[in-house]
Amino acid sequence: MSTAVFVIFARYGGSRVRRGALLTSRVLQDNGRVASACQCFTVNRRSFSSRFDPDGSGRPATWDSFGIWDNRIDEPIQLPPSIKYGKIIPQINMSKVGFSSQISKRKENEDRFNFSKINDEVLYFAVYDGHAGAGAADFCNQYMAQYITDILTQEKDMEKVLIKAFLEIDKEFAKMARLSPNATVLNSGTTATVALLRDGIELVVASVGDSRALLCRKGKPVKLTIDHTPERKDEKQRIKASGGFVAWNSWGQPHVNGKLAMTRSIGDFDLKSKGVIAEPETKRIKVHHADDSFLVLTTDGINFIVNSQEICNIISQCHDPWEAAQVLTDQVIQYGAEDNSTAIVVPFGAWGKHKSTEVSFSFSRGFKSSGRWA
Repeated sequence: MSTAVFVIFARYGGSRVRRGALLTSRVLQDNGRVASACQCFTVNRRSFSSRFDPDGSGRPATWDSFGIWDNRIDEPIQLPPSIKYGKIIPQINMSKVGFSSQISKRKENEDRFNFSKINDEVLYFAVYDGHAGAGAADFCNQYMAQYITDILTQEKDMEKVLIKAFLEIDKEFAKMARLSPNATVLNSGTTATVALLRDGIELVVASVGDSRALLCRKGKPVKLTIDHTPERKDEKQRIKASGGFVAWNSWGQPHVNGKLAMTRSIGDFDLKSKGVIAEPETKRIKVHHADDSFLVLTTDGINFIVNSQEICNIISQCHDPWEAAQVLTDQVIQYGAEDNSTAIVVPFGAWGKHKSTEVSFSFSRGFKSSGRWA
């Protein structure tokens, strides 16, 4: 992006400049009239719209004309990151992040979720799905963000930050659990799916267990996590090499030593010697706000009832992220989910751009439970 555009940014509102101003300056630049751009901005900036007809052709230009979608979530531009990466990066407003968590048919909701601003550059989003009690999920939910914050002061690589945070929090939870008067805490464990977003564009996800993260790009799901289950050949080999074994229950689901349906988790200390580890797998990806509608983090109460494309379709039909998270968790309950279901929906630049009218229904869902510990 040219220097002229960013001069107008700085003069007319800095990082809070609205999209109409940028578009007008860009059109003027394309027509060879950058020098007179400042004179054109003597009118009230509120009169500008993100859709306008600069040449009287009757074909209004939109943000999509320049690779950015004019969506229903109007946010200011992040000026420093936009200059750094050479593309328009909208601000991610944490107050517009949608979330929902439902107990379904369980006696207790062992799911936990959290999101916050770690520092001026990094945002944090996480879901935890506890089992054998909520002790491990509660511990991660309370302390994970602080571990990440501390490690970020020493390490800039967010993949390394997340790996170190997962391993350290697992060690600290072990110390706490062994001192706890509640013996059940020592047996508890949790999945963990954590996403860090730097400058609104650098996205890194780390995960253990079977909670998931996916990005909706051009209406299609981009999977950012892979479930850690004994069905995976590499995971199964590690379990066997550590002296563990895999057994199948009456539902045909494989379990480590007949107890745990995942091969990586935080907690589950009785199975650590059998190959269950807390080291996460990570995924790094750049967000393209012209194409990417949202990031969604989900627990298995959702993942075992609807597939990734169906999640994209359900969310894309909703007006805003709050409605989307609620509708998604409601939908899986209607489909027969018995396990806790939790979702966090983070809107990106293409929110509302890619819609789907597809509605999927399977009668088998009414007879299938998502619970692995039922």
